[in-house]
Amino acid sequence: MLSAEEKSDGFVSLFNGKDLKGWVGNKQSYQAVAGNIKIVPQEGGGGNLFTEKEYSNFNFRFEFQLTPGANNGLGIHAPLSGDAAYQGKEIQILDNTAEKYANLKPYQYHGSVYGIIPAKRGALKPVGEWNQEEVIVQGSSIKVILNGTTIVDGDLKEASKDGTMDGKDHPGLQRTKGHIGFLGHGDVLQFRNIRIKDLGE
Repeated sequence: MLSAEEKSDGFVSLFNGKDLKGWVGNKQSYQAVAGNIKIVPQEGGGGNLFTEKEYSNFNFRFEFQLTPGANNGLGIHAPLSGDAAYQGKEIQILDNTAEKYANLKPYQYHGSVYGIIPAKRGALKPVGEWNQEEVIVQGSSIKVILNGTTIVDGDLKEASKDGTMDGKDHPGLQRTKGHIGFLGHGDVLQFRNIRIKDLGE
């Protein structure tokens, strides 16, 4: 639901709470359930769900609820094919507290721009509670705000000028426009209250 303030500020809702109209991709694993977008892995595992529209600069707000050990991602500036983490950019959505993730690299924890900019830790709510996140992209600058705490405030060009943190090729860093999407890894989690303010080219 959009607040009156968001409406007057130019935000639009991307999920109507009933079906996946306006979205493309894996609609077997991603389902509209009880007003949320739920990932149901037995319906085909991971897969991605993208906005039909492409965005360049934007303020994207959403809420998410993790299950223990859940791993997903938010793809931005992504094409509809290929690995969005490299062909676009991926912002991690992850249960940082899971034992299996105890030895991650700094750029793999929740909120990090995967392989490029590490996020501050400590702002995630306990697993099972709803988190609020905001991703603001303007040119090469990116800001990620989790539950009111800024966990990333960086510049993609600056962060990668001497090579990326993971040492891999990220052609998506050159992309300035693309789809926004949820990138599944076969784990159960839910999203709701998904809205965006398009900030233009």
